[in-house]
Amino acid sequence: MRKLFLIASLAVLACFEFTTTAVAQYNNWSIGFRLGEPSGINVRKYFGTNHAFDLNIGTYGGLYGTKRSYRVGEYKSVGLTIQGHYLWHKALTKSESIRGYYGFGGQINNRRYYPPRLNGDYENALSIGGSAVAGLEVFPVGKPYSFFLETGGYVELLQAPFFLSLNSGLGLRYNF
Repeated sequence: MRKLFLIASLAVLACFEFTTTAVAQYNNWSIGFRLGEPSGINVRKYFGTNHAFDLNIGTYGGLYGTKRSYRVGEYKSVGLTIQGHYLWHKALTKSESIRGYYGFGGQINNRRYYPPRLNGDYENALSIGGSAVAGLEVFPVGKPYSFFLETGGYVELLQAPFFLSLNSGLGLRYNF
């Protein structure tokens, strides 16, 4: 899976030529999709020249395996997540066609939890925690879309304090 993720990321970057006269096409809003952990719909709102708010709504627990130890029981399925980050971003090239970003926020998850006391039955587990992200966004010259590659982490606060999860993904956004 990691090799596929790396190959796809390099292929996205290799598809574009960058010139020094182009200007990035990021605007007030962007909407797209994200594949990874979590996977789903991605919406971004830009503020000023170097701030943004990023929202992901989708699935959680599918990329790194649906069966995972959790508290005294385990997860056996994919769940729903809502993740938001306040971002700082900066142009990494003169043309602003590649931008780096990082940010902090939170994540709410809902998954089926199978504790031993229920003898194979499940209960819904709502969890809340903090998350951080860092990534690169590529804006093809003169195009209204962008590609992104990011990684970060999630630290659960409720229900299993300090439960850690790697959050990484790639995606496509339409900027308008």
